[in-house]
Amino acid sequence: MHRARLVGALGLVLAAVATTGLTASWIWTKADAVTPVDLPAARGTVPSTITPPVRPSPTPPPVGKVLGAKMYASNQDAMPVMSAAWVDNGDNTGLYGGTGIWLMLHEKYDGKDSWGNYVAFGALSKRIPYTNTPAGLKEATVRTATNALVRLYTDKVKLIGVATHRPITVKGHRGHELTIKVDVRKPKLPETFSTVMVAVVDRGDGTAVVSVADIAGSTPQWLPVWRTKVSQIEFSN
Repeated sequence: MHRARLVGALGLVLAAVATTGLTASWIWTKADAVTPVDLPAARGTVPSTITPPVRPSPTPPPVGKVLGAKMYASNQDAMPVMSAAWVDNGDNTGLYGGTGIWLMLHEKYDGKDSWGNYVAFGALSKRIPYTNTPAGLKEATVRTATNALVRLYTDKVKLIGVATHRPITVKGHRGHELTIKVDVRKPKLPETFSTVMVAVVDRGDGTAVVSVADIAGSTPQWLPVWRTKVSQIEFSN
């Protein structure tokens, strides 16, 4: 099932899928796996267990939100929505403090599942290493795309051709853009491919902001719109 195509599918994404996205190697070169690091051995006397044991509640990760005509990441960076026809849908791509919007194209095309366009906006995942260099931006973009593709399409995603790359600049902040096509053919779906686009832009403080677009092949008019909206990103710092 295509993760981005169902409104409200955010809860279906598991942490294990995120790890798979970061370690997948079936898409492009230089998307090297993240090597796990062993924890250091305990030293000295191990403290006794408190009775009764108290397990601290995990701190939920921050989330972004859609307000009016803009998507706001949790760090208050903002990106304009694609148009008023797109609706709030949350982040399904693994961004940090992100949000997303959705445009319905084929409602219940097979009697059950729906299909549409999707755009996410937020900060670069904390799991992805980042340096503000051309190579660092490209690497972060590749890893973000890998993570997003696995979350949106599972690790069985079928890609068409190879990814294209280009450097970009947003209001004086340098960034990197990646574009790849995905084979989406399935019974009763009136689409054959989608275009996934990822832009990673440096914020100037050692972090980066990200937008991911998943646009159906039947609606290429939204591709330049997404690029325009990326060029209008507002930095809160």
